[in-house]
Amino acid sequence: MNEDGEIRMLRHTLATLAYRAEKSLRGAPKGFAGHRAGHSTRSPLELVGHLGDLMDWACQLADGQWTWSAGALGDWERDVERFFSSLGRLDAQLAAGAPKYAAAVIFQGPVADALTHVGQISLLRGHAGAPVRPESYGRAEIVIGRVGRDQSHQRVEFDGDASAQG
Repeated sequence: MNEDGEIRMLRHTLATLAYRAEKSLRGAPKGFAGHRAGHSTRSPLELVGHLGDLMDWACQLADGQWTWSAGALGDWERDVERFFSSLGRLDAQLAAGAPKYAAAVIFQGPVADALTHVGQISLLRGHAGAPVRPESYGRAEIVIGRVGRDQSHQRVEFDGDASAQG
């Protein structure tokens, strides 16, 4: 795959991350931010703060700087907004041209880690009694450049066992 193809795929991955994150973060129940599955697990608030840190790091990589900085705000809405804002900034950087670090490095570090943490938040939603509805994500309306909280309302959700869906 050439560099343009890699950047396009990374931008599609960011749009996928935004879609899945928005779904997991939307309508979180009262008290969810502090929920823990166990004494040694991160809370959803800590995970959302880390998502912002990861996207800030990805922006730094795109600028050619290998700089990690923890900057969680400790407030659910502000940290969610920080995550989506940084995600948008990264997508804009990629749309404007080739990142200084390779798209593969940006993917395998901060972006892949962010996908994992969105899955953890989704799992914690179920653990807290407010599960995220199953969806056929392969059929989701995911669009390159749509990386904010405003995601498609056309969902391919279903009830029951996900393995039974085609």
